[in-house]
Formats: sequence, structure tokens, C-alpha cells
Amino acid sequence: MLEFGPLGPEPRDRILREMTSANPPSKARRAKPASCAVAFAAATAIVLASVPVRAQESPPQAGLPIIRDAEIEQLLRDYTKPIFKVAGLGDQNIHVVIINSRSFNAFVMDAHHVFINAGALMESTTPNQVIGVLAHETGHIVGGHLSKMRQELANAQSAAIVAMLLGAGALVAGARSGNADVGNIGGALIQAPQSYIEHSLLAYRRAQEEYADRAGVRFLTETGQSAKGMYDTFKRFANETMFESRYIDPYALDHPMPEERMEELANLVHNQYWDKKDPPELQFRHDMMRAKLYGFMDPPNEVLRLYPPSNTSMPARYARAISTYRYGDLRDAIAQIDGLIRSMPNFPYFYELKGQALLEAGHPAEAIPPLQRAVQLAPDPALIQITLAQALIATHNPKLSDSAIPLLRTALIKEPESEDAYTQLAMAYGRKNDLADADLASAQAAFARGDNKMAHELAERAKQRFPIGSPGWVRADDIVAFNKNVSKNPLAIGH
Repeated sequence: MLEFGPLGPEPRDRILREMTSANPPSKARRAKPASCAVAFAAATAIVLASVPVRAQESPPQAGLPIIRDAEIEQLLRDYTKPIFKVAGLGDQNIHVVIINSRSFNAFVMDAHHVFINAGALMESTTPNQVIGVLAHETGHIVGGHLSKMRQELANAQSAAIVAMLLGAGALVAGARSGNADVGNIGGALIQAPQSYIEHSLLAYRRAQEEYADRAGVRFLTETGQSAKGMYDTFKRFANETMFESRYIDPYALDHPMPEERMEELANLVHNQYWDKKDPPELQFRHDMMRAKLYGFMDPPNEVLRLYPPSNTSMPARYARAISTYRYGDLRDAIAQIDGLIRSMPNFPYFYELKGQALLEAGHPAEAIPPLQRAVQLAPDPALIQITLAQALIATHNPKLSDSAIPLLRTALIKEPESEDAYTQLAMAYGRKNDLADADLASAQAAFARGDNKMAHELAERAKQRFPIGSPGWVRADDIVAFNKNVSKNPLAIGH
């Protein structure tokens, strides 16, 4: 089920904590879309210097616009699992987050998340191209570039402060002595720090990008994968910027010059795996992912242009069925989805799509069987379990609402910050007239979406309904305490 929404509070809170612990300079710069897989987001720390570290103080819309989808996330996990393993990050619980943006970009902002734009997934024609981008970003994590950039920022600012102090001293000395030359020296010293910071940090960033390129190629080689996709992706953007780069000061770039970068990469990537192709089954899943994104994100006329009726491939049928459900007639959409299911009866995401279409059309009881089948077939069904629970609750059948509670509790083990899961849980408890658990789940939902005033009020009310010291009382108290600067995330499972 493709869902669009902001990044939840705990990942956002962690990102802010890690990024604002430095002494950043005063102005941020937005990463350009053309810097595919190289928008290492240390620069973002600059703008966050004045932002409170507690993410709950930010409005919900302050979160990154993300896309959640069980099928796509599973594919990205399969892409990154071998890369993370050889990089020594297999047990670090790193998540790939899909940003709802059509630009071609990927970046890291902390040691726990790799962000990739939907546009990068849609424009990459092979799995190897996406895997190459993710391997490069993994290089940034392995290199500890975020923490090192923080230190470099601190070092640069320390040196700049010294220069400014020397410049101020020279100005005073020149004024007292009447020596204009001394005064001019002082003025130059004061002007120098900003230029020094800019050039030194950009040079440092270029070195980090070169390291990430080398590390990415190494990870691909150690997993027996071609680096051709990585090379082709960077070559594409190098060609787009080659003309412009002739007029750019190389010391004003935060990435290697295009010619230099491609020459260096060419020396690295041509090894025994250069001509190795992606497995056909992985290419198929990649094509299905792209079709799904186009079906959900593009208008019908564009979907039909990319996937005309004459194209009878499974991805084309998938895109058209999604587009029909989103913009057309439900009966026609269900007929198309049923045709997909007959062609691939064990593909879980066709059943998920059918359930989603029926649920959103106001037929929750009819949505339950296909969603149940999707949960049975999917390797990681947490997001589908939440949708199934929503369908169960929407029937207004008390027994079905009761059955949704353990389903949601199971899903929350994997998705502990899901606003949707907590909202549905609150509704299910409300149907049972269990007001204490309903208030607690509502407080957790409010916290997950960043509405901390409401979370605090609901948690206080839940505390009044629970026996003092009971598990529910403790979890409600955690939310209240978090708003009093307790740093532990109250949505974390197992406390």
C-alpha cells in the first residue's frame, strides 16, 4: 500500500540530535537534484543550528515527505542487505527511506538512514543502478562522514575565529598608530574567514565523495556485483554538467570535477564483474516497482503514454491497474487486478492492491480476504497488517474490531512509530469502551505525527484511567515525561 506522509518523530529527532551537536556555520544550501547520490547532508546541519533538538516541537509538516510501501521497501532491503553486510553494517538496523520527490537524488543524514528519492527509483532502469547509488551512500556511513564533517566544521570555525581576532587586533593597532597598511591587513584578515571556511569545507567534502566512490565500488565487488550501474549513473550527471564545469572554479565545488571523477571511477569499476547482469527475477521486481510508482504518482495520460495498452507485460498491466483504481472506475480496476492475480497467484502485492482499492472505495468487508492473503504471502507484512486492521475496524463489527488489536500490536513491533497503527488501535479500543487504552493509543498517535501538545493532554488523561504503576500508566507517563525533556522515545518497544 503506497502511503505518503512525513518522517516520524523519532527518526527526525535522532537526525536532529546527531546533526546539531556540531557548531555549524550560519547558512544552509539546498542540494541540487543533479548531484545524484552525492547530496551528503552535512550542510543541512547548518540550518538546524537554531532548531530545537526535540523534534516534538516541530509541526508535523516539518517532516520529510516520505513514501511507505511494503513491496518497494522489501526490494530496497534486498538491494542493501549484501552491501550492508560486507560494509560491516549488517546489524546496525539501517533503513532506506523513500522521499516523495521526482528529482534524482539520494543522501545520508545520519548513521541509521539512507534517503533516496522516488525519482531516482523511477528513472533507474536496472537494479544495478540503484544498488550502485546505495553502495555509494553506504560509503558515507562507513566513513563516518557526518561526525567527521561536524569536527571539520568546528575546526574551521576555530581557525576563523582566531583569524577574526587577529584581524580585529590589527585594526586596533592600525588605528592607534595611524598606519593604514596595518589597518588594511586587519581588514583582510577579517574578510578571510568566510572564504577559508567555504573552501576548506568544500575540499573536505570532495575528499569524502571520492572516498564514498571507492568504498561503493569495493562493496559491489565484494558482493560479486557490477559497478557499471554506479558508473553509468554518475556518467549521466557528469555529461549534464560537463559544459558548465568548464566555467566553474574547481575549488568552489563540493564534489570532484566531472572529468576527474569519471576518470577515477573508470579505473576502479572495470573488473571481473563489469559485464555481470542483474538476475532476471530482480530485474522483474525492479520493473514492477517502477510501474507501481508511475501508476500512483503520474496522471492517467502519462501512465498510458509510458505503458500503452499494446504493452501486455506484467509491469505495464500493473501500472494501468493502479492508475485505473486511482483515477478511473473501481469495477474496471478490480477486473484488471483480478487478471494480475490469475497470472501470478502468489504475488502478495496484487492482493494488497485489491484490498486497498476496495477499502478506499468504502467496501471494507470485501477488502478483508485479499488483505489476509497478502499478509500470508508477504515476507514482511507489517504495513499490510495495519491496512488489514483498518478494514476489520471499518466493518463496525465488534468481533472483527477485537481481532484487529493483536494484529496491530504485532505490526507495531516492526513499526513502533506508525501513526496509522496507533490511530486504528485507539478506534478498536474505543469500540470496546476501553477508554484508558484508547486514550493511550491516541496519545501515541499524536506523538507519532508530532502533535505533542495533544499527546501530552491525552497521556495525562490516560494516566488518570490506568492503575498507578501499571504498564499502560508507565507508557502514558513516558509521553508526559518526554515533553519534560526526557530524551528516550516513548514509542520505543520494550520499555
